[in-house]
Amino acid sequence: MTILPAGTKVDYTVTWLEMTERPAWPWPALPANRAATLLHAQNPPRWYFLALYDAVGRDYVWEDAHGRDPAELQDWLDDPEVDIWTLIADGVPNGFFVLDSRDKGICDITNFGLVPEAVGQGYGTYLLRTAILTAWDRPDIARVTVNTCTLDHPRALQTYQRAGFTPVRRGDFTRVLTRPRDLSRIPE
Repeated sequence: MTILPAGTKVDYTVTWLEMTERPAWPWPALPANRAATLLHAQNPPRWYFLALYDAVGRDYVWEDAHGRDPAELQDWLDDPEVDIWTLIADGVPNGFFVLDSRDKGICDITNFGLVPEAVGQGYGTYLLRTAILTAWDRPDIARVTVNTCTLDHPRALQTYQRAGFTPVRRGDFTRVLTRPRDLSRIPE
């Protein structure tokens, strides 16, 4: 394990993906022998979003939300076109997704993921398919979008493609780490 200190510059690639037709598959069932529920947050406070954001993204350099103006972030969360859904298993959050349909005809899955302890437990497919179908259930949606980057889970891009998303754009970027990070899991 190699820990990169805060202040280190890291290069990464973002891939933007889209889906232009609702998938034909039915609503997913929870994995067998798993007790969980999906809860829609009503007017969530900023701290709730940031707690989920950090729990899911702590290993993937999810730092951008912390750089947003607190009032702007709360306004985004309060917008009726933005929804947070939390997967609760064993009484605690195991993952979440955020849908943002403020742009006409588009629903963006702005955040999606599982806490590290939930990865490999069978929740990922359930949560992603639920996010996709929930996005398509919004009125007048013609396209569902998502993006991922090479700092995310190593299987994120292939998972989105397997779910029916098509890459439409890529871009290379550099960021400066704001906290020490172990990025040894990211392929060169």
